[in-house]
Amino acid sequence: MRLLSFRFGCLLACACFLSLTWITSLPRDEASAGSSVLPDLQTLHDRLLVAEDLGRQVSRDLSHILGQLINMSKDVNLTHSTSNTTNIFLIEPVRQLFGGQAGKGISQPNIYTYMPHLRRHPDSLVPNVILGQGRRGVSMVLGIPTVKRDKQSYLVNTLSSLFYSLTSSQSQDLVIVVFVAEVTCHYYVSSVADTIRNNFPKEVQSGLLEVVSPSQYYYPNFTSLRETFGDSKDRVKWRTKQNLDFSFLMLYAQDKGIYYVQLEDDVVAKAGYYNDMITFVTQQEPKPWLYLEFSQLGFIGKMFRTRDLPMIAEFFLMFHRDKPIDWLLDHILWVKACNPEKDAKHCNEQKALLKQRYKPSLFQHVGLHSSLPGKLQHLKDKDFAKQTLYNAHSNPVAELSSSLKHYQEHSLERAYKGEDFFWALTPIQDDYIQFKFPEPIHISSYLFRSGNVETIGDKFYNTTVEVLPSNVSNPFLSLSLCVCVVLLIFTPSLGVSASRVITNPNPNL
Repeated sequence: MRLLSFRFGCLLACACFLSLTWITSLPRDEASAGSSVLPDLQTLHDRLLVAEDLGRQVSRDLSHILGQLINMSKDVNLTHSTSNTTNIFLIEPVRQLFGGQAGKGISQPNIYTYMPHLRRHPDSLVPNVILGQGRRGVSMVLGIPTVKRDKQSYLVNTLSSLFYSLTSSQSQDLVIVVFVAEVTCHYYVSSVADTIRNNFPKEVQSGLLEVVSPSQYYYPNFTSLRETFGDSKDRVKWRTKQNLDFSFLMLYAQDKGIYYVQLEDDVVAKAGYYNDMITFVTQQEPKPWLYLEFSQLGFIGKMFRTRDLPMIAEFFLMFHRDKPIDWLLDHILWVKACNPEKDAKHCNEQKALLKQRYKPSLFQHVGLHSSLPGKLQHLKDKDFAKQTLYNAHSNPVAELSSSLKHYQEHSLERAYKGEDFFWALTPIQDDYIQFKFPEPIHISSYLFRSGNVETIGDKFYNTTVEVLPSNVSNPFLSLSLCVCVVLLIFTPSLGVSASRVITNPNPNL
């Protein structure tokens, strides 16, 4: 409305100016009929000439300002990956403000072209950052869209598998963005944030994990969508919204790192996935690929250079009503690589050059209940590598005992020897695991990890770890060199307990 009012005012001013100019151009003999009016008209004419000169100067100044803004945007294009977003949200509105005529340029396409409803709300493209520290400059960004599911949520397990094998240095070179793609269920957005905050407080505090959601005005009216490819109206709405979710997430993540990986909220990651991905992308970097594949299922595990995300997101937005997201991605390959005068075999060969596949797959789809209500998905990636379910450690000789009954051959003794993992029936209050060292040993630290990448929910909760010297008369010296007992009494929410044993610096106590 403000823009319309501005234009209307400009038109009204121009009309008044032309009318007065026409009056001053009357022949002198016609004007002489009213000699008393002539001095006033002459004065008005002189003033209008001055105003016209000022108007030209103002027009030149405004054109100069617009040129500077465009040049600034071009400079940003050369130095920062967010330049395309700048073009979308800065240059086009400025050109619209000046009627699209400044510098005799033409109006360029932007997100408002494909989603015109966004014009009604200036904040419709501003993300709602619920949790996060604004981390940038990392090597890799993982994007995970999530929605409210009718049956079961897999998000916590997905995040746990991504954090499971990360080292400290890897955690500092990564950002995981959870995009809660809901605008009508405000309580659900808050509940997801609370769940993540409670389960992964360190990851949130460090900046490794972020939670964002879109503006309530981001999505269009889905009731007018055309049903295509035999899909029901609900499925067309679901796939259209998915296109918009992925696009929003890509544009949000484009300035955070070098590479962007698209995931879903119902997958598990292979242990060591980060190192495998970085090694592979480094090997493939000289090649002209558009994306790398770390899973053969749908859009899971697709890695892009962040500098390509604006182009990819714009393509998705351009056709978000027409086809599913994985089809649109294949169409980008066709447009970039295929010659219409060649056959399909040649096209597939050229497209293969733009996508490189890593084997074995690093991500496995585990969700049974789809985000599309009523749909069951039994998708499994056959190339997914078999998981390493435990890491063998060299432990000191100890006498082991426990009140827990192990399952099948997964005994405590085999786990302690590094031959297997310990798997027992659900513990109850006062159950315990005890390690007693018959010979004096020096204990500097300990690590207990429960759960693994496939059975993340099988963890010890509400557990206490006690390090007890056998000689309580001098407990500090006993911890350093003694016969002692480590007692595990049913770990924190992630099922991991690690600590350093601090000996008393004053041996005389």
